[in-house]
Amino acid sequence: MATAQTPGLDTIKLAMAETNALFNHEVFLKRNFAALDDVYTADARILPPGSPMISGREAIRTFWSELVKSADARSVELVSDDVMHAGDGVVEIGHATLTMQGESAAVMTVKYVVYWRQEKNRWKWHVDIWNPNA
Repeated sequence: MATAQTPGLDTIKLAMAETNALFNHEVFLKRNFAALDDVYTADARILPPGSPMISGREAIRTFWSELVKSADARSVELVSDDVMHAGDGVVEIGHATLTMQGESAAVMTVKYVVYWRQEKNRWKWHVDIWNPNA
């Protein structure tokens, strides 16, 4: 049961959907990589497949900028399969579809887990790990 200090999952899920939409619309469609500051916490970490862990917004912006541009990625659709409270945040398990154009025109599906935390009254990704489906 949610308390005054802990919002209910339905409220959190709405905030998560806004952040996930921002990731698609600003980062992938508009290539506005500064918008990642509204997606990731200041001390966030990502664990991309086949790569070392990347920490902090600046390094995360560099990673996504290089990936989106090199893959000519055009959109990503994030779908939450499960969301659960975990400590001072929530864990999201989901799947995503990444659409690329140009020479690498393809559609890639991945599964992911994101640990979310609230930062400055906004739900953001704190730890992000994903890997492609076979």
